[in-house]
Amino acid sequence: MQDKLNWRDRVLRHAATILGTAGLALLALPAQADWSKLQALQAKKGAQITALAVDLDSGQTLASLHATQRLTPASLTKIVIAAAALETWDVDKTFPTRAVGTGPISDGDLYGNVVVYSEGDATFDHQSLWYLAAQIKQAGVRAIKGSLVINAGPFASLDCETKDRCDAQRRSHTAYDAPLAAFGVDYGTWCVDVLPVQADQPAQIQSCAAVDVPIPLQGSIETQTKRRRTGMWLDRVTLGETEMLSMGGDIPVGAERRLYRSMSDPALGAGLLLRQVLGELGIEVEGAVRVSEDAIPRDGYPLASTDSLPLREQIARMLRYSNNYIADVLTVDLAAERTPEPISTLAAASRGLEDLVQRARQGAGYPAIEPPVLHSGSGLTPENRLSAQDLVAVLRQQYRDTRSFPVFYGGLVVPGEAPHRYLQAGNRDWQDRVALKTGTLSEPHTVFGTAGYLRKRDGGWIAYAALVNGSRTGPVPMRTSLAAIRADVEQLLSRY
Repeated sequence: MQDKLNWRDRVLRHAATILGTAGLALLALPAQADWSKLQALQAKKGAQITALAVDLDSGQTLASLHATQRLTPASLTKIVIAAAALETWDVDKTFPTRAVGTGPISDGDLYGNVVVYSEGDATFDHQSLWYLAAQIKQAGVRAIKGSLVINAGPFASLDCETKDRCDAQRRSHTAYDAPLAAFGVDYGTWCVDVLPVQADQPAQIQSCAAVDVPIPLQGSIETQTKRRRTGMWLDRVTLGETEMLSMGGDIPVGAERRLYRSMSDPALGAGLLLRQVLGELGIEVEGAVRVSEDAIPRDGYPLASTDSLPLREQIARMLRYSNNYIADVLTVDLAAERTPEPISTLAAASRGLEDLVQRARQGAGYPAIEPPVLHSGSGLTPENRLSAQDLVAVLRQQYRDTRSFPVFYGGLVVPGEAPHRYLQAGNRDWQDRVALKTGTLSEPHTVFGTAGYLRKRDGGWIAYAALVNGSRTGPVPMRTSLAAIRADVEQLLSRY
């Protein structure tokens, strides 16, 4: 034993003469951190965990815990769709929306239909509606004798596929569960302003486009003085083919609110709003508003055109605010880029994302295994399965793409400047040296994870992913998972 100790002392003394005291201290550190807080969470709560941190300069694994175990990633899936979009298109790529006429214009009357179609603009909003309508007026149209036809292509009619979106076909009190459409407005939602102008009177309800809401309003929201405790609710309800906004409760006078509720049919809803805007500009639509899957008429002539926000801005909004509509519309846009056939399911459109993960794994030198499971780009589908190793491989691929990495990295959240306060807690390293994406689900089991980049003190980079899944019998609260992940990341940053 003494000989062994003397041998170790001689090795350390020799290392000290070469590396100095600081280098010797680094040698004394273990090769890998052990994600100790996540291990404790696994032991206490029975959570399923996958976590990995890799030095992107040396390729060294710095911390690993069940790194190849595939779990439900929730919105961490958006890392994959962001990478796929940036691999496919230039960062300034836009998706146009156009309107064409199908009949002659005489004395301002268009004797035919106006057909609106989009190449999949996920960021088309109520301001874009006004711009499109103004161009139609500028083209000399004062009345449309036919119909306002919304072309569904290139998406066709997509099934709801996720529980949230399927439930929202009947009723929704939120915005994230909107169905997908090539042409939609405000991320497929009814955007309404609640205007409590006068006490003891119902609040005014109007579209964010400054027009009347084109579907029935059921109930009212009463305006009260500020001295009273108030509470209000607003749901979108669909009964058969009738869609309405149902509301109740009260709101303080002067406390204006802007609310978003998902449409049951975003293409039709956007068309109804466009008709309202056209009416405000003095253009009457005599026919119906309808959605069609027919081919765009060959004899159509251009009336109006507008472009989406550039891809760089869509990526930023999708990652920073975890926008599900942008993520899944981009997923279908990617599939439409690969095939001229209409896309019928989001799951089929997501196969290209699975291919990207496999190529990223190969580029990182990870073993060839079966593909991950991805049925959406948003992560709303709980069937999605990714491992920490899958995510780190994609993060590594993006880091090495010098063309698009600034856009990708710029969409991630630095905790110290996060839009949500729960991410801001933590030490200075966590607040300043981390850029991440979060993922959260509550059903059918709890999910919370973060993935992104850590900045080393020497300026180098670490890619990491840490993902916690609960079970039906043992849910893990989001804040519990976040506290464990944050503590382990802080420990890692203290070492590098």
